[in-house]
Amino acid sequence: MSESDTPKRKYNQIIELLQKGAAPEAEALCRKAVDELGDVNFIALLGTILAQSDQLEEAEAHLRRAVQIAPEYPKANEELGSVLLNLGKASDAVGFLRTATNLNPKSASAFFKLGGALKLVGNEEEAQVALDKATSLSPNRAKLEEASLLFAQGKFRQAEKLARELVTENPRDVNAALLLARIAMDAKCFDDAEGLLRKIVEIAPRYIRAWHELAESVKEQHRVEEEVKILEHALSLDENNSESHYRYAAALATTGQSEKSVEFYRNATELQPDQVGAYIGLGHVLKTLGEYEEGISAYKKAIELKPNFGEVYFSLSNLKTYRFSDADIEDMMERIEKEGLGRDHEVHFAFTLGKALEDRREYDRAFEYYSRGNSRYRGNIAYDPVQTSITHQKIRDTFTASYLEELRDQNSGVSHPDPIFILGLPRSGSTLLEQILASHSQIDGTSELPDLGRVSTIVTNKEKGRTYPEGIREMSLDELQMLGQEYMDRTRRHRGDADFFTDKMPNNFAHIGLIQAIMPNAKIIDARRHPLDSCVGCYKQHFARGQTFTYDLFELGEFYLEYDQMMNHWDSVAPGRVLRVQYEEVVSDLEQQVRRILDYCELPFEEGCVNFHETKRAVRTASSEQVRQPIYSASMGIWKRFESHIGPLIETLEPILDLAPSAKEI
Repeated sequence: MSESDTPKRKYNQIIELLQKGAAPEAEALCRKAVDELGDVNFIALLGTILAQSDQLEEAEAHLRRAVQIAPEYPKANEELGSVLLNLGKASDAVGFLRTATNLNPKSASAFFKLGGALKLVGNEEEAQVALDKATSLSPNRAKLEEASLLFAQGKFRQAEKLARELVTENPRDVNAALLLARIAMDAKCFDDAEGLLRKIVEIAPRYIRAWHELAESVKEQHRVEEEVKILEHALSLDENNSESHYRYAAALATTGQSEKSVEFYRNATELQPDQVGAYIGLGHVLKTLGEYEEGISAYKKAIELKPNFGEVYFSLSNLKTYRFSDADIEDMMERIEKEGLGRDHEVHFAFTLGKALEDRREYDRAFEYYSRGNSRYRGNIAYDPVQTSITHQKIRDTFTASYLEELRDQNSGVSHPDPIFILGLPRSGSTLLEQILASHSQIDGTSELPDLGRVSTIVTNKEKGRTYPEGIREMSLDELQMLGQEYMDRTRRHRGDADFFTDKMPNNFAHIGLIQAIMPNAKIIDARRHPLDSCVGCYKQHFARGQTFTYDLFELGEFYLEYDQMMNHWDSVAPGRVLRVQYEEVVSDLEQQVRRILDYCELPFEEGCVNFHETKRAVRTASSEQVRQPIYSASMGIWKRFESHIGPLIETLEPILDLAPSAKEI
């Protein structure tokens, strides 16, 4: 055996990888060593690595095996105690942590963890003795351990206080600074986190984990191009770091570079064959590109690696055309009832089972799972319908007919006619309309772009005492032009060479006044569908982000009424500016509606728009597979499948249902 193949050399190599932030590579190498050597040191180290990546159940199994082989291995006992603490098994943890402190009486971290475990089981006096011992052995280490534990328990203020003390005492303590940055990120203080992380990488320029966190902090501030550059730098530091490839692939996908994203997701899976997140991301991007079978294979590989990860099953169901087998459904039903399954996994399994059972026409059972997913998720998100109503009223009060007429007379904003906004409520046919338009030679199809909402935040200026929407009335013509140009510049990265492009962010319906103020020549299309079909479609869909109004039937109905009132306002103050396109009419008379839409956009008719399903392009919404098929009418009147369950929704929408088109009328 060469020196490079010795167990000691392999062990040191794994430690080096961990120190560089290359945890996935370290885990893969350690697993291989465990399989080949069965050495207790590698078994314990693998348990520690798994614990650090929150794979606690598997970590416990490996660490129990380690202490069984070597009962007097202090680090294995300590790590097992730590894992049991994080699993909420404090009473089990005490014994192993006592053993760890007896075997290594100089381990501050072991004494600290023992103190924490004893506190949790109610032994306050002995707990304090252990904590005092930890502090005397290593004040800083004990404080960092305590801060990390507080952070893991969600006690962010206490954790922040300790981490700040450590950073103040030793400004070059990058571990304490990294913890403080993570606390700032959790508090959504992303600019503060960025400042800390930039200091960390200045002190430790090859600390890849810090570069990853820095990329995350700028992403949360919507600076995706900068995120891409930071991750490119991380890759330059270590081209074999699978986590860097994974994060870079995700950033590329966000910027619409789907083909390149696939390449780096594949790199990540080659470097780390059991990296579940990379397979999920790969599946997502392949789906947007229309590579259906390859996307399914990627998702199934993720399920094979992590069968309790509900998001993967949901990703399969989100293909819409995928069908689960009876065995799949039975398996998911068992998993969703499994004790200890996290909330997010339960929510994803519930929505997946709803779709699977609906496909089998078991509508009552399907609705039970849809309802379970919605109610479970609604209890953990913030949505205030009263605030929504207040905000919408402020918008209507700001963008009056006289104000919009004044802006038109003054030629406000930029003159570019490039944007075509497709807006409305989700699940109302907007993806279909975008696919139709993107099939035209003069139009680039993009996706749901967040840029208009972000431009609206520029109106708010604390120094000038200005807030959106009212503050826009205080802006000069030059400032309004700047806002329009800001939107054009921000969206440039999503476009190709065509003269026009689509932006199908549905929530932009509240920003139609802003659009007219800063881009008066933009086209605006209101995608409509029968209110009950639209709302039920929303209720059945678990959205990746936003759309918090969709998880309660009453709130969903109230929001639809808000939307309807807002669109009536725009029709009143700017008649003829918005083209309403009814989904049912598109289904029943496709060519006529295509001609009508293109006439409104002042573009010549092209046959490709009617044959939209033949267009090859990335589609990044839940309807991606459906718009790759010829038009069909099966999705009309779906609400009737669940009529006996949606009484609150029907009652809420009653004032407008008589005005809604039915499938029979179309």
